[in-house]
Amino acid sequence: MTESTLSRSTGAPPADDMIWIPGGAFRMGSDQHYPEEAPARVVEVDGVWMSRTTVTNAAFSAFVTETGYRTVAERPLNPADFPGAPIENLVPGSMVFVGTPGPVDLRHLSQWWAWTPGACWWRPEGRASDLDGRAEHPVVHIAYEDADAYATWAGLALPTEAQWEHAARGGLDAATFTWGDEPEPAGQRRANYWHGDFPWRAEQGYGTTMPVGSFPPNGYGLADMAGNVWEWTQDWYAERRWADLSPCCAPRDPRGGLREQSFDPAQPQVRIPRKVIKGGSFLCADSYCLRYRPAARRPHMVDTGMSHVGFRCVATSVPLVPRGTT
Repeated sequence: MTESTLSRSTGAPPADDMIWIPGGAFRMGSDQHYPEEAPARVVEVDGVWMSRTTVTNAAFSAFVTETGYRTVAERPLNPADFPGAPIENLVPGSMVFVGTPGPVDLRHLSQWWAWTPGACWWRPEGRASDLDGRAEHPVVHIAYEDADAYATWAGLALPTEAQWEHAARGGLDAATFTWGDEPEPAGQRRANYWHGDFPWRAEQGYGTTMPVGSFPPNGYGLADMAGNVWEWTQDWYAERRWADLSPCCAPRDPRGGLREQSFDPAQPQVRIPRKVIKGGSFLCADSYCLRYRPAARRPHMVDTGMSHVGFRCVATSVPLVPRGTT
Protein backbone atom coordinates (compact mmCIF):
# COMPACT_ATOMS: atom_id res chain seq x y z
CA MET A 1 0.00 0.00 0.00
CA THR A 2 1.34 3.42 -0.89
CA GLU A 3 -1.36 5.72 0.51
CA SER A 4 -0.21 7.51 3.67
CA THR A 5 -3.64 7.74 5.28
CA LEU A 6 -5.88 4.71 5.69
CA SER A 7 -9.20 3.84 7.27
CA ARG A 8 -10.49 0.59 8.74
CA SER A 9 -11.74 -1.99 6.26
CA THR A 10 -14.58 -2.91 8.60
CA GLY A 11 -17.23 -0.44 9.64
CA ALA A 12 -17.60 -1.55 13.25
CA PRO A 13 -14.72 0.05 15.17
CA PRO A 14 -14.82 3.86 15.20
CA ALA A 15 -11.03 3.98 14.79
CA ASP A 16 -9.35 7.19 13.74
CA ASP A 17 -7.55 7.42 10.42
CA MET A 18 -4.26 5.55 10.51
CA ILE A 19 -0.98 6.97 9.23
CA TRP A 20 2.00 4.87 8.20
CA ILE A 21 5.09 5.56 10.33
CA PRO A 22 8.16 4.22 8.50
CA GLY A 23 10.60 2.13 10.49
CA GLY A 24 14.25 2.92 11.01
CA ALA A 25 16.87 3.97 13.53
CA PHE A 26 16.49 7.02 15.76
CA ARG A 27 17.97 8.44 18.95
CA MET A 28 15.61 7.65 21.83
CA GLY A 29 15.69 9.61 25.06
CA SER A 30 17.62 12.72 26.08
CA ASP A 31 20.75 13.50 28.07
CA GLN A 32 19.79 17.16 28.43
CA HIS A 33 16.57 17.13 30.42
CA TYR A 34 15.09 14.86 33.12
CA PRO A 35 17.12 11.92 34.51
CA GLU A 36 14.53 9.27 33.62
CA GLU A 37 15.04 10.11 29.93
CA ALA A 38 18.76 9.26 29.97
CA PRO A 39 20.86 7.86 28.56
CA ALA A 40 19.93 8.69 24.99
CA ARG A 41 20.53 5.72 22.72
CA VAL A 42 20.04 4.78 19.09
CA VAL A 43 17.33 2.15 18.67
CA GLU A 44 15.58 0.65 15.65
CA VAL A 45 11.86 0.18 15.19
CA ASP A 46 9.74 -1.47 12.53
CA GLY A 47 7.16 0.52 10.63
CA VAL A 48 3.69 0.79 12.15
CA TRP A 49 0.32 2.35 11.46
CA MET A 50 -0.64 4.92 14.09
CA SER A 51 -3.86 6.80 14.82
CA ARG A 52 -3.67 10.35 13.54
CA THR A 53 -5.18 11.61 16.80
CA THR A 54 -5.83 10.40 20.29
CA VAL A 55 -9.11 8.55 20.79
CA THR A 56 -11.94 11.06 21.15
CA ASN A 57 -14.97 11.09 23.41
CA ALA A 58 -17.13 10.33 20.37
CA ALA A 59 -15.08 7.27 19.45
CA PHE A 60 -14.94 5.95 23.01
CA SER A 61 -18.67 6.51 23.37
CA ALA A 62 -19.29 4.27 20.35
CA PHE A 63 -17.16 1.56 21.99
CA VAL A 64 -19.09 1.81 25.26
CA THR A 65 -22.45 1.84 23.48
CA GLU A 66 -21.64 -1.35 21.60
CA THR A 67 -19.99 -3.26 24.44
CA GLY A 68 -21.46 -1.86 27.66
CA TYR A 69 -17.93 -1.44 28.97
CA ARG A 70 -17.44 0.29 32.35
CA THR A 71 -14.15 2.07 32.90
CA VAL A 72 -12.02 1.62 35.99
CA ALA A 73 -13.10 5.06 37.23
CA GLU A 74 -16.73 3.89 37.22
CA ARG A 75 -16.09 0.86 39.43
CA PRO A 76 -15.82 0.69 43.24
CA LEU A 77 -12.29 0.80 44.65
CA ASN A 78 -10.65 -2.07 46.50
CA PRO A 79 -9.64 -0.83 49.99
CA ALA A 80 -6.71 -3.28 50.00
CA ASP A 81 -5.14 -1.37 47.13
CA PHE A 82 -5.23 1.92 49.04
CA PRO A 83 -4.10 1.35 52.62
CA GLY A 84 -4.83 4.35 54.80
CA ALA A 85 -7.13 6.06 52.30
CA PRO A 86 -10.19 7.81 53.80
CA ILE A 87 -13.28 5.63 53.47
CA GLU A 88 -15.17 8.45 51.73
CA ASN A 89 -12.66 8.28 48.90
CA LEU A 90 -13.20 4.58 48.25
CA VAL A 91 -16.02 5.19 45.79
CA PRO A 92 -16.04 5.37 41.99
CA GLY A 93 -14.26 8.50 40.85
CA SER A 94 -11.03 9.90 39.52
CA MET A 95 -8.44 12.64 39.99
CA VAL A 96 -9.43 16.02 38.56
CA PHE A 97 -7.23 19.05 38.00
CA VAL A 98 -8.38 21.99 40.10
CA GLY A 99 -6.58 25.28 39.56
CA THR A 100 -5.32 27.09 42.63
CA PRO A 101 -6.44 30.63 43.58
CA GLY A 102 -2.89 31.95 43.35
CA PRO A 103 0.81 30.99 43.28
CA VAL A 104 1.72 27.86 45.26
CA ASP A 105 4.75 25.74 46.09
CA LEU A 106 5.16 23.57 42.99
CA ARG A 107 6.70 20.76 45.01
CA HIS A 108 3.25 19.75 46.31
CA LEU A 109 1.03 18.66 43.43
CA SER A 110 -1.78 17.69 45.81
CA GLN A 111 -2.67 21.40 45.78
CA TRP A 112 -4.06 21.20 42.25
CA TRP A 113 -5.32 17.61 42.10
CA ALA A 114 -8.52 16.53 43.84
CA TRP A 115 -10.03 13.06 44.17
CA THR A 116 -13.51 13.63 42.75
CA PRO A 117 -16.31 11.10 43.32
CA GLY A 118 -18.23 10.45 40.12
CA ALA A 119 -15.53 11.78 37.79
CA CYS A 120 -15.04 9.52 34.79
CA TRP A 121 -14.71 9.72 31.02
CA TRP A 122 -18.26 10.99 30.47
CA ARG A 123 -18.28 13.24 33.56
CA PRO A 124 -14.76 14.67 33.33
CA GLU A 125 -15.06 17.19 36.17
CA GLY A 126 -17.37 15.13 38.36
CA ARG A 127 -21.07 14.42 38.74
CA ALA A 128 -22.24 17.87 37.65
CA SER A 129 -20.28 17.81 34.37
CA ASP A 130 -20.89 16.20 30.98
CA LEU A 131 -19.45 15.99 27.47
CA ASP A 132 -21.57 18.71 25.92
CA GLY A 133 -19.44 20.34 23.21
CA ARG A 134 -16.54 17.94 23.78
CA ALA A 135 -17.22 15.11 21.33
CA GLU A 136 -13.92 15.74 19.55
CA HIS A 137 -11.86 16.30 22.69
CA PRO A 138 -9.60 13.43 23.74
CA VAL A 139 -11.26 10.97 26.09
CA VAL A 140 -9.73 11.23 29.58
CA HIS A 141 -9.90 9.45 32.95
CA ILE A 142 -8.70 6.38 31.09
CA ALA A 143 -6.83 3.68 33.03
CA TYR A 144 -4.53 1.29 31.20
CA GLU A 145 -7.13 -1.48 31.25
CA ASP A 146 -9.64 0.83 29.59
CA ALA A 147 -7.26 1.84 26.80
CA ASP A 148 -6.28 -1.77 26.19
CA ALA A 149 -9.94 -2.87 26.09
CA TYR A 150 -10.78 -0.26 23.46
CA ALA A 151 -7.73 -1.16 21.37
CA THR A 152 -8.60 -4.87 21.50
CA TRP A 153 -12.20 -4.17 20.48
CA ALA A 154 -11.00 -2.04 17.56
CA GLY A 155 -8.56 -4.73 16.38
CA LEU A 156 -5.66 -2.42 17.21
CA ALA A 157 -3.04 -2.15 19.97
CA LEU A 158 -1.37 0.40 22.20
CA PRO A 159 2.06 1.57 21.04
CA THR A 160 5.31 0.67 22.73
CA GLU A 161 7.32 3.53 24.14
CA ALA A 162 9.83 3.26 21.28
CA GLN A 163 7.08 3.23 18.64
CA TRP A 164 5.44 6.25 20.24
CA GLU A 165 8.62 8.30 20.57
CA HIS A 166 9.78 7.51 17.03
CA ALA A 167 6.39 8.57 15.68
CA ALA A 168 6.30 11.73 17.81
CA ARG A 169 9.60 12.91 16.37
CA GLY A 170 8.06 13.04 12.91
CA GLY A 171 11.38 12.33 11.19
CA LEU A 172 13.32 14.99 13.17
CA ASP A 173 15.86 12.70 14.82
CA ALA A 174 17.09 13.93 18.23
CA ALA A 175 15.14 17.21 17.99
CA THR A 176 13.98 18.63 21.32
CA PHE A 177 10.36 19.22 20.29
CA THR A 178 8.03 17.62 17.77
CA TRP A 179 8.56 20.66 15.52
CA GLY A 180 12.34 21.16 15.97
CA ASP A 181 14.91 22.32 18.50
CA GLU A 182 13.61 25.79 19.26
CA PRO A 183 10.76 26.46 21.71
CA GLU A 184 7.40 27.58 20.41
CA PRO A 185 7.92 30.98 18.74
CA ALA A 186 5.95 33.90 20.17
CA GLY A 187 2.54 34.10 18.56
CA GLN A 188 2.76 30.64 16.95
CA ARG A 189 0.54 27.96 18.49
CA ARG A 190 2.37 24.63 18.31
CA ALA A 191 0.89 22.55 21.14
CA ASN A 192 -1.61 22.54 23.99
CA TYR A 193 0.66 22.91 26.99
CA TRP A 194 0.26 25.39 29.86
CA HIS A 195 0.56 28.99 28.75
CA GLY A 196 0.45 31.38 31.71
CA ASP A 197 1.19 31.07 35.43
CA PHE A 198 0.95 27.46 36.59
CA PRO A 199 -1.25 26.18 38.20
CA TRP A 200 -3.49 29.16 38.82
CA ARG A 201 -3.71 31.42 35.80
CA ALA A 202 -3.77 30.06 32.25
CA GLU A 203 -3.88 32.27 29.20
CA GLN A 204 -7.21 32.37 27.39
CA GLY A 205 -7.81 29.17 25.46
CA TYR A 206 -5.42 27.07 27.55
CA GLY A 207 -5.62 25.23 30.85
CA THR A 208 -7.88 22.43 29.60
CA THR A 209 -8.10 19.88 26.78
CA MET A 210 -8.75 21.06 23.24
CA PRO A 211 -10.36 19.27 20.29
CA VAL A 212 -7.94 16.84 18.67
CA GLY A 213 -6.08 18.29 15.72
CA SER A 214 -6.28 21.88 16.96
CA PHE A 215 -2.56 22.39 16.29
CA PRO A 216 -0.33 21.72 13.27
CA PRO A 217 0.63 18.03 12.87
CA ASN A 218 4.19 16.79 13.07
CA GLY A 219 6.25 15.63 10.11
CA TYR A 220 4.37 12.33 9.84
CA GLY A 221 0.96 14.01 9.94
CA LEU A 222 0.20 13.02 13.54
CA ALA A 223 -1.73 15.48 15.68
CA ASP A 224 -1.15 16.31 19.35
CA MET A 225 2.02 14.30 19.91
CA ALA A 226 2.94 17.21 22.19
CA GLY A 227 0.58 18.23 24.97
CA ASN A 228 -3.20 17.99 25.25
CA VAL A 229 -3.20 14.63 27.11
CA TRP A 230 -0.64 12.10 28.26
CA GLU A 231 -0.83 8.83 26.29
CA TRP A 232 -0.51 5.25 27.49
CA THR A 233 2.13 2.92 26.08
CA GLN A 234 2.50 -0.84 26.52
CA ASP A 235 5.81 -0.63 28.37
CA TRP A 236 6.27 -1.28 32.07
CA TYR A 237 8.15 1.63 33.59
CA ALA A 238 11.82 1.20 34.45
CA GLU A 239 14.10 3.96 35.70
CA ARG A 240 17.05 2.36 33.87
CA ARG A 241 15.43 1.11 30.68
CA TRP A 242 18.67 -0.08 29.00
CA ALA A 243 20.01 -1.99 32.01
CA ASP A 244 19.35 -5.42 30.49
CA LEU A 245 20.37 -4.59 26.91
CA SER A 246 23.77 -5.07 25.33
CA PRO A 247 25.64 -1.79 24.81
CA CYS A 248 27.24 -3.04 21.60
CA CYS A 249 24.46 -2.46 19.13
CA ALA A 250 21.16 -0.68 18.57
CA PRO A 251 18.28 -2.66 20.11
CA ARG A 252 15.42 -3.41 17.74
CA ASP A 253 11.87 -2.68 18.85
CA PRO A 254 12.90 -2.50 22.53
CA ARG A 255 10.35 -2.99 25.27
CA GLY A 256 10.16 -1.66 28.79
CA GLY A 257 11.04 -3.28 32.09
CA LEU A 258 9.29 -5.96 34.09
CA ARG A 259 5.97 -5.59 35.91
CA GLU A 260 7.57 -6.51 39.24
CA GLN A 261 10.15 -3.74 38.81
CA SER A 262 7.63 -1.04 37.95
CA PHE A 263 6.27 -0.40 41.45
CA ASP A 264 6.91 3.01 42.97
CA PRO A 265 9.85 2.72 45.43
CA ALA A 266 8.64 5.89 47.18
CA GLN A 267 5.36 4.13 48.08
CA PRO A 268 6.31 0.54 48.99
CA GLN A 269 2.91 0.00 50.61
CA VAL A 270 1.14 0.57 47.26
CA ARG A 271 1.64 -2.50 45.06
CA ILE A 272 0.18 -1.12 41.84
CA PRO A 273 2.38 -1.54 38.75
CA ARG A 274 3.15 1.39 36.49
CA LYS A 275 3.30 1.84 32.73
CA VAL A 276 5.08 4.52 30.70
CA ILE A 277 3.01 7.46 29.52
CA LYS A 278 4.27 9.87 26.87
CA GLY A 279 3.60 13.25 25.32
CA GLY A 280 2.79 15.56 28.19
CA SER A 281 -0.53 17.33 28.59
CA PHE A 282 -2.29 20.67 28.83
CA LEU A 283 -0.79 20.88 32.34
CA CYS A 284 2.84 20.83 31.23
CA ALA A 285 4.27 24.23 32.06
CA ASP A 286 7.80 25.26 31.15
CA SER A 287 8.29 26.41 34.75
CA TYR A 288 7.25 23.05 36.19
CA CYS A 289 7.01 20.15 33.73
CA LEU A 290 8.82 20.52 30.42
CA ARG A 291 7.53 17.14 29.32
CA TYR A 292 5.64 17.87 26.11
CA ARG A 293 8.79 16.68 24.30
CA PRO A 294 9.17 13.35 22.46
CA ALA A 295 11.88 12.10 24.85
CA ALA A 296 9.87 12.85 27.98
CA ARG A 297 8.37 9.95 29.89
CA ARG A 298 6.59 9.40 33.18
CA PRO A 299 5.45 6.37 35.19
CA HIS A 300 1.72 6.04 35.76
CA MET A 301 -0.18 3.53 37.87
CA VAL A 302 -2.23 1.26 35.65
CA ASP A 303 -5.44 1.75 37.62
CA THR A 304 -5.33 5.56 37.48
CA GLY A 305 -6.85 7.71 34.78
CA MET A 306 -6.89 11.42 35.75
CA SER A 307 -8.26 14.32 33.73
CA HIS A 308 -5.17 14.62 31.54
CA VAL A 309 -4.58 10.98 30.52
CA GLY A 310 -5.80 9.47 27.23
CA PHE A 311 -4.40 7.24 24.48
CA ARG A 312 -4.04 6.48 20.79
CA CYS A 313 -3.64 3.18 18.95
CA VAL A 314 -1.35 1.47 16.47
CA ALA A 315 -1.74 -1.35 13.97
CA THR A 316 0.71 -3.73 12.33
CA SER A 317 -1.27 -6.41 10.52
CA VAL A 318 -4.91 -5.43 10.95
CA PRO A 319 -6.95 -5.34 7.69
CA LEU A 320 -6.62 -1.83 6.30
CA VAL A 321 -7.63 -0.47 2.92
CA PRO A 322 -6.90 2.85 1.22
CA ARG A 323 -9.41 5.57 1.97
CA GLY A 324 -12.41 5.45 -0.32
CA THR A 325 -12.04 1.81 -1.37
CA THR A 326 -14.11 -1.19 -0.32
